[in-house]
Amino acid sequence: MAKGTHIPLENFETFPAEEMEKRSADFYSQIRKRRSVRDFSDTAVPDSVIRNCLLAAGTAPNGANLQPWHFCVVKDANVKAEIRKAAEAEEFEFYNGKAPQDWLDALAPLGTDESKPFLETASTLIVIFAKTFGLDHDGKKVKHYYVTESVGIATGFLIAALHDAGCATLTHTPSPMKFLNQILDRPSNERPFLVLVVGQPAEDTLVPDITKKKLAEIATWH
Repeated sequence: MAKGTHIPLENFETFPAEEMEKRSADFYSQIRKRRSVRDFSDTAVPDSVIRNCLLAAGTAPNGANLQPWHFCVVKDANVKAEIRKAAEAEEFEFYNGKAPQDWLDALAPLGTDESKPFLETASTLIVIFAKTFGLDHDGKKVKHYYVTESVGIATGFLIAALHDAGCATLTHTPSPMKFLNQILDRPSNERPFLVLVVGQPAEDTLVPDITKKKLAEIATWH
């Protein structure tokens, strides 16, 4: 370990086993209520909430601490409308010939189609970009490592933080998404990762009747 490049670990809390179990159970009880919502009201989410949740996302572990992400917060109605128009054009192609039938069959129980009104009705869109490489002060390329994994972890942090704050979310990934670079004026070294729709659910919101796999189906102990 190179001298002078590390500092003591501070502010890390440890708990007795009983408290650890309670805290983990409480978190599971809260996060299991999270659902992907497609019907949003126009109720605004305070900017302070979005800022705090983005700061939480920015604490995520990532390759070489290069933090290869950028979050575009979109609240302007005109920009949201432009994103919806472009996304629906891509989604129309997907649902009308581009997607293989087995994919469409898998989506059928969820009731999704090319119509994406939530891109306008929700109060906030957070467009997440993965930075394929960085630039130093001289404009030279800086290689980024584990970009997809890093941005995925940060996105998970963000979704969990927003849910904890009382926000409904939806991950939206039209394909391709390069139109987002143009609309949001992002550089070519940033690849659109996903659009996170954020807001409050509409009063009459319905969600698919689905279940999650049991622990024995997703984990093993060795």
